[in-house]
This record gives sequence, C-alpha cells and structure tokens, in this order.
Amino acid sequence: MKLIIHGGFFSESSTNQETKKAKQDALASIVKLGHEYLKTHTALETVVYTVGLLEDNELFNAGIGSQIQSDGKVRLSAALMDGKTEKFSGVINVEDVKNPIQIAHNLLAYDDRVLSGDGAQRFARDNGFEYFNPITPQRQAEYEAKLNQKNNKGTVGCVALDADGNLAAATSTGGKGFEIPCRVSDSATVAGNYANQYAGISCTGVGEDIVSGALAAKIVTRVTDGFSLKDASDKSFAELKAFDGFAGVVGISASGEIYHCDSHPYMVWASFDVNLQVFS
Repeated sequence: MKLIIHGGFFSESSTNQETKKAKQDALASIVKLGHEYLKTHTALETVVYTVGLLEDNELFNAGIGSQIQSDGKVRLSAALMDGKTEKFSGVINVEDVKNPIQIAHNLLAYDDRVLSGDGAQRFARDNGFEYFNPITPQRQAEYEAKLNQKNNKGTVGCVALDADGNLAAATSTGGKGFEIPCRVSDSATVAGNYANQYAGISCTGVGEDIVSGALAAKIVTRVTDGFSLKDASDKSFAELKAFDGFAGVVGISASGEIYHCDSHPYMVWASFDVNLQVFS
C-alpha cells in the first residue's frame, strides 16, 4: 500500500520559512491520515478522502482558500480516475461548493461523467452538496490587491496503490488566480489526472503547459508500454523543455514504484510507503 500527495508549488505562497514549515507539517499529517485510511479502503476511496483533506486546508489552492478569478468569483475544478475500471469523472469551474472532488466521485456512477459550470453546480445541489463560500480573508485581500495575478501554480492531488494492487488518482484546483472567468485548467482533464492498471499520475503547475504536453496520460501510456515510472516521467518532462513547460507530477506504478518530479523549483509533496517522506 502506497500513497503520494502534492500541494502545488511553493512559489504560490509567500516564500518564507514559516509557510514552508506549515506546508511540510500539513502534508505530513494528511499523507499519514491517507495511508491509514488506505489500510481499510480502496485506492479510489482513499484518493477522494485524501484530496478532500487537502481541499479543507487553506494552505493549498483547492477547495477552501482557492484563488479568485478576475471577476471576483472562485470556480473549482477536480477530477478522479479509477485505474481498475479506467473511468474518469470531473467537474470544471463549479461554484459555491466545499469539496469538488466529492462531486467528481458522485459522477463516476453516471454516463455523463464530466460536468462544467451551471450544470456541475445543479448536479451538486441535486446530490446534497450545500452552498459553501470558499473565499478566505487572505485570498480576498490578495484579490483586492491583485497580488495573485501572477506566479500561482497551485493544485492538490493524490495517487494511491491499495492492498489489491489497484491504482487511482485524484486532483483538485482553485485555478491560477485572476484568470479570465471560466478558464479551464488541466486538473479535470486526462492531461492533469490519469490512471490505469499500470500507473497513476496527478499533475500541478501551469495548466496550459500540462495540457500542451498531455502530461499525465503520456506518462501513464509510457509505463503501460514498458517504461519505468521514472523513465516515463523524465522523458515526458524532457519534451516539456521545447516550450519551457512548468509542471510537477506525483505518481505510483503497479509495481510499487513511487516517483515525483518537477520542471521548476519546487513542488511540495509527501509520500507514505513504509516510511513518511516530505519535501525539504
């Protein structure tokens, strides 16, 4: 049983030691809770649970404390992929909800599994997800000062391998901040979140770069074709250099290989296999 999570790039917040320590502590706590949960749950259930914990922590740009778009609204996107069934579900630019990953989880049972905007919100209300305002005072102040207009590359994600050898990946984001309203990120696409029976990948970084590189799906496809997870990731990241792509990934393969990498300093992450590891 293995678990790895990420919380975006450190550059999304004030780059000081207090913030760094807070993120280290938060990721360590969440990955330990997620790994304990994995002992009695499937990979799919675990990535939903763990990303939910990340969404509930305002240190990260997903769920509570998400970045605010240029029109003053928060729009959330999240995706889920079950490596066992190879089914993908997601919500794009849903407003006024707390945990978009849980809405994505609900959508797995439907034929129409990726919803956006008003349709995603109606689905959420019809399925018992109540109104919630995810804007924190800090994000509001940043928005008013337009401080979050640049250098925001935050997303959260989780990949899990369960006791039965099944993989799942989940990713959630509040966007990059001050973007054109309803801009679509990579997080609710197979470029940013992908899993099958061979590997699972969750991405963070600049969504447009990740989509241009078809990053998560490309890495998983290469593992499926026989690459190690490290080699598949490194080759895919080398291809990002053509356009200076800004990205980070966490992943697990069916063989139990755990890997993370980024193209620019530096992604915050934590993993739990036999021991806890946290970015330094």
